[in-house]
Amino acid sequence: MSEEGLGGRIRSTDGFPVGHAVLTVTDPAGKQVARVPADAAGVVAGQPGTSLPPGAYTAVVTAPGYLPVARTALIRADGGGSLGDVVLEPAAGALPLPPAGPWVIDPAHSSVVTTARHLGISSIKARFTGVSGRIEVARPPERSSVLATIEAATIDTGVAMRDDHLRSSDFLDVAAYPWIEFASTGLRREGTDTWTLSGELTLHGQRRHVELDLRYGGVGPDPWGGVRAAFSAETLLHRQDFAINYNAMVRAGVAAVGTTVRVELDIQAVRGEHLPEPPG
Repeated sequence: MSEEGLGGRIRSTDGFPVGHAVLTVTDPAGKQVARVPADAAGVVAGQPGTSLPPGAYTAVVTAPGYLPVARTALIRADGGGSLGDVVLEPAAGALPLPPAGPWVIDPAHSSVVTTARHLGISSIKARFTGVSGRIEVARPPERSSVLATIEAATIDTGVAMRDDHLRSSDFLDVAAYPWIEFASTGLRREGTDTWTLSGELTLHGQRRHVELDLRYGGVGPDPWGGVRAAFSAETLLHRQDFAINYNAMVRAGVAAVGTTVRVELDIQAVRGEHLPEPPG
C-alpha cells in the first residue's frame, strides 16, 4: 500500500477479499476528503499526492450486500495511515451463497424466454428449450464463471409456421448458426442478492459484449439427494447488433417485428460435474 493517504485491506467474514468495497473518509467537520475503491484483492490505498493533514478522521467502508463498518482513522505526520484488515459482515437477509465448485445447468428446470414487439401494439414471446451449461462457483464469488449454450432450433412460440420463419435465414438462420453461446467475463455485486453478470454472447455468427441483471434465488437440497441453486437474469438485445436485420413493414413506419428483444432467464443448477440420472 502507498505511504500517502489512508489504506486498508477489506475482507469478508470467511476471509475472502471484497473487491467492490469503497472507503470513504471524512474530516472532523463531516466533509468528505477521500473516496477510494478497493481493487480486486480487496486493497484500498491512497495514491501519491493524496496525503491528508495529520489528525483523526472517520473512515467508512461500504460494499453492496454487506453491513457498513465505521472506524476512527489516524493520519500520521507523513500524511499516511492504515486501517489494517477490515472485516465486513453480510447484510441482514442475504442468502447463503452456493458452495464453491462446479454446477451444471438443469435444462428440465430452466427456461430462456425472449419477448419482442409485434406490429407495434403487442408482444410475442418465444421460449428456447435446449439450454445447457456449466457454472463454476468461486471464492470470492466475483471470480465465478458461466458457460452456457442454447440450441437455436429449439425456439418455440406455440405457432409452428412462425417458429419455422424464426429458424430461417430471415432471423436465426439455424442451419448456418445452430448454437447461441454465452461466456462470462466478469461478475459484480450490486446489492444483497443482485449482481451484474458480464460476458460475450455469440448469436447469428456475431459476438457482442452483454450485461445481465442477475438475481440469486438461493440454494438447497432437492428430493433426489442433490443440491440446487436458482438464478434469474434479464437483459435487452438489439437485433441489428447481431446482423438479424429482417425489416418487413406492415404500414408506414411500423415494423412487423421490433428491433429490441428482452431476454429473461430462470436457471436451476445442480451441484457437481454431471446432471443426476433421472429417477427409475
